[in-house]
Amino acid sequence: MLTPAQLAIIKATVPALEAHGETITRTFYASMFAAHPELLNIFNPANQQTGRQARSLAASVLAYAANIEHPERLGGMVTRIAHKHVSLEVLPEHYPVVGEHLLGAIAAVLGEAATPEILAAWAAAYEQLAGIMMGAEAQMYRSAEQAGWRGFKSFRVVRKVQESRLIASLELEPADDQPLPPFQPGQYLSLNLQVPGQTTRQIRQYSLVSAPNGRSYTIAVKRELAPAHDPLVPGGLISNALHDHVQEGDELLVHMPAGDFVLQPSARPAVLISGGVGITPMLGMLRALVAAGSARPVVFVHAALGRWAHAFREPVNELARTHSNIRKVVFYTEVTPDDRPGEHHDEAGLISLDRLRPYLPAGDAEYYYCGPEGFTQAVECILDALQVPAERRLTETFGPSQTFGPVLMPAGVTSSASGD
Repeated sequence: MLTPAQLAIIKATVPALEAHGETITRTFYASMFAAHPELLNIFNPANQQTGRQARSLAASVLAYAANIEHPERLGGMVTRIAHKHVSLEVLPEHYPVVGEHLLGAIAAVLGEAATPEILAAWAAAYEQLAGIMMGAEAQMYRSAEQAGWRGFKSFRVVRKVQESRLIASLELEPADDQPLPPFQPGQYLSLNLQVPGQTTRQIRQYSLVSAPNGRSYTIAVKRELAPAHDPLVPGGLISNALHDHVQEGDELLVHMPAGDFVLQPSARPAVLISGGVGITPMLGMLRALVAAGSARPVVFVHAALGRWAHAFREPVNELARTHSNIRKVVFYTEVTPDDRPGEHHDEAGLISLDRLRPYLPAGDAEYYYCGPEGFTQAVECILDALQVPAERRLTETFGPSQTFGPVLMPAGVTSSASGD
C-alpha cells in the first residue's frame, strides 16, 4: 500500500512523465532487451522501431500516475492490457524484470531529479500496479486452463482465401481435433511463428471473423507493406510470411482467444463502423449476431480505399440482403467507372456526419468502431457531434494503444462502458 507521502510524490511527478515519458520508455526497452534478449520473442520489433510501443507504455504509466488515488478508474485499461499480456504469455516472473529496468530508466532520464524518495515511491507504485495486473491475468489463465487450454497449441490451416488484394483469411482447426471453447465476437487470436532466417520467434494478433462453432476459428490477416515514404521501415515480417509461405495443410501455434473489444449483450441498435482491416472484428460481431438469431437492428458501416481494398464484400452484402434488421453502407475513397452503387459501394468519398446521418438508426444506439488511428479519431469527432455518450462508444485501434482515454472510467461513473 502506498503511503500518503508516496502518493503525493507520484502525483507531483506527473508533469515530468508528460515531458519525458517516451524517452523513459525508450530507454527502458533498450536496457531490458540488452539484458534479456529472450524477451524479443514477445515484443513486436516493428512497434519498437516506430516508437508505438514506447508511446503506449508511456500512456499507460501516465494514466496510472494520474489516477493513482482512484485505481477503480483504471479497470478498462487494466483489462485491455491484461488481455494482450495473456495473449503473449506474459508471466509473473516477467514483472520483476520490467520493474527493475523501468526504475533504472526513470533514474537515467531524470538524473539528479530522481531522488531516492522518488524512486522508492515509484517502486511502491509499480509493485501495486504489478499486483493488479497479475491478479487480472491469473484469473484469465485459470479460465483458459478450465477450458483445457494453456499456452500455444498446434492448429492446421484448413482453408486460405484471398479476400482482397491485401487481406487473406485463414480457417484453423486444432491439430488434436478437440472441440474448441467459444469466444466473444470481436476477440482475436495470437499466432506464434519463427520466420526462416530470423533469430527470434514473433507473436502477432489477428481478429476472428467467424462466429463461434466449436470446430474451427477463422482469422483475417492484412499484408503490411513497407511504407513508401520511409524506405528504412520494412514490411510486416509475420503478415508477409502468412501471405506468401503459409499454405493449407500447414500447422501454426495459436493462443486461446483474447481481447476486450467485444460485442455487448444489448437490445439497442448496433452501429458497426470500420476502416480498412478494421472490418475484421466487425464481421465477427455481425456473423455472431446472425448465428444467434438476433433481431437487433444493425448498421454496418465500412470505409475502404476502393474495390481492390474491400475485403468481405459479398458476405456482408448477402447478410444485408437476407436479414431485414441489417443495413450496410460502404464508402469508397477511390471510385472507378466499373464500381456499381449498392453492390460495390454506397457512398463516394470519406465518411462524414452529413453522409452518415441518413443511415443511422433512431434511438440510443451503441457504436463500435475500429480501424487505423486517424480513422478512429475521425469517428470520434462524428460521435461528438452526435452527442453520443461515452458509455455507448466502444473502440479499438490496431497496434499498441497510444491513449487509454476511451477505456478509462470518468470520475463519478460506477461501471465501465466496455463491460470490463
